[in-house]
Amino acid sequence: MTREELIKNIKSKQSFLCVGLDSDIKKLPAHLLSEPNPIFAFNKAIIDATAPYAVAYKPNMAFYESLGAKGWTALEETVSYIQNNYPDQFIIADAKRGDIGNTSTLYARSFFEHLGVDAITVAPYMGQDSVSPFLGYDSKWVVLLALTSNKGSYDFQLTEDKNGKRLFENVIETSQQWASDKEMMYVVGATQGKMFADIRKIAPNHFLLVPGVGAQGGSLEEVAKYGMNSDCGLLVNSSRGIIYASSGTDFAEAAAREARILAGQMSELLKANGII
Repeated sequence: MTREELIKNIKSKQSFLCVGLDSDIKKLPAHLLSEPNPIFAFNKAIIDATAPYAVAYKPNMAFYESLGAKGWTALEETVSYIQNNYPDQFIIADAKRGDIGNTSTLYARSFFEHLGVDAITVAPYMGQDSVSPFLGYDSKWVVLLALTSNKGSYDFQLTEDKNGKRLFENVIETSQQWASDKEMMYVVGATQGKMFADIRKIAPNHFLLVPGVGAQGGSLEEVAKYGMNSDCGLLVNSSRGIIYASSGTDFAEAAAREARILAGQMSELLKANGII
């Protein structure tokens, strides 16, 4: 999916919602456990219920890899189902890969050529040669970890060099030499608040993938206030707050309700900023 197509979908749906498919076998509604592939059955229902309100889906690899071969099969079936039934949806593999060049080349092949997702999250710690193998695929994206929402982000990401520049700022500045805003995004946690304004000074046009709204306490209004640009420039992810809105037989309906509420708030923010 190109940048232009993604922007078009955001404006058309009046939403910049990404639904995180963090599908934990231990949290699935009990009635699904008798299904041949419970994870896929859960994902399919969630996708069908939330697709009118979402522009992207983000399966987190840990929830699939933890189940071995069955988990990978569920992932393949989930991605294929989205591609065949909702081709306008942007699919992000939340894998946080990043290794020496030849290893990253195989990771890129796995996710872009085998699975066929649109984007993959990548850790930048090992530098350009660990990231570049993911670049250069037509209409595919690298989503680079920049400033995350977890408590440990303060251990390294906010440390300053001798000139007072924080590490996450160096990551964003340096990585812009590797790729344009047509093939690179940045992960910025929703709990980072006003620091979105600092990021926009460095990367005014790049899309930001923003986890942490909802269950993790991030504010959608604050993210939009400091992080939204003239194209929207945001994909805000919600996982637990949507997919686990109910543990009963009404789980899909509950997910649709939460997605609809969040998308409605996003629509108002898009209107307020003159984007739609």
